[in-house]
Amino acid sequence: MDIMDFLHYCQVEKGLSQNTVQSYQRDLKHYIVSLEKAGVSKTADVERRHILDYLHAKKEEGRTTATLSRYLSTIRAYHQFALRDGKTTKDPSELIETPKKSRKLPSVLTSQEVDRLLEASKGTTAFSRRNHAMLELMYATGLRVTELCELKSGDVHLEMGFVQCLGKGNKERIVPLGKVAAEAVETYAGNGRFELMKQKRHDTLFVNHHGNPLSRQGFWKILKGAAEKAGIEKPLTPHTLRHSFATHLLENGADLRAVQEMLGHTDISTTQIYTHVSTHKLKDVYLHYHPRA
Repeated sequence: MDIMDFLHYCQVEKGLSQNTVQSYQRDLKHYIVSLEKAGVSKTADVERRHILDYLHAKKEEGRTTATLSRYLSTIRAYHQFALRDGKTTKDPSELIETPKKSRKLPSVLTSQEVDRLLEASKGTTAFSRRNHAMLELMYATGLRVTELCELKSGDVHLEMGFVQCLGKGNKERIVPLGKVAAEAVETYAGNGRFELMKQKRHDTLFVNHHGNPLSRQGFWKILKGAAEKAGIEKPLTPHTLRHSFATHLLENGADLRAVQEMLGHTDISTTQIYTHVSTHKLKDVYLHYHPRA
């Protein structure tokens, strides 16, 4: 059972990111192993029960509802492609209901915690200037970590105050950039990046100690180090800064549609989860300050 045509379709025709395509490949690899164990070697021979058996086995292994939902989404995309491509005459995933997942409120930092985190990343070395610029830029724009790491020097327009980035599905968007973050990026670009480049030739903005583009894992280490230095003990991921960016904007009166545009969400329902976070904070304020709460 060959999935390479499907992966090529996802990357070239649909324009999905490399990370998404790799995720599809990993998920389908496990799915195909399961089918082969069941004696199924052709896509056309897959039946609804085979998919249900696979999902049930994964649930027994302790996979979360969100993960099961992702598995089914990948499987469904593959079978729909196979149907269109003439590899089969049916889609066995068509009538399988997507597992209902509860939407957890994202973890966010308070404004004070963000201040501590950004202050802790300051320094005069090339590494410190890079780290501080990345954290300031992520909180100022709400970029995804992959978008941040893939930024080119020409994508950040400091004087005009905006960032161009390529998001999911290769969709470009423009995000405003505040003065503080712009100054941090300018300091790094002028007094840090050249030192780290080590005569390498490329235009990726943020680089590691070898002069190569910084990876997502590299940024994770930067964030973890700054959090430890700032004394922040709550669970913290690169996405936490993106969540904090959106939540703080809405708490201060930003329009939901504008936040949706800045985050690059296709569906506004994805953005609406941040309104629940803001409402949750309002309830905390009420309980703390109302005399009869």
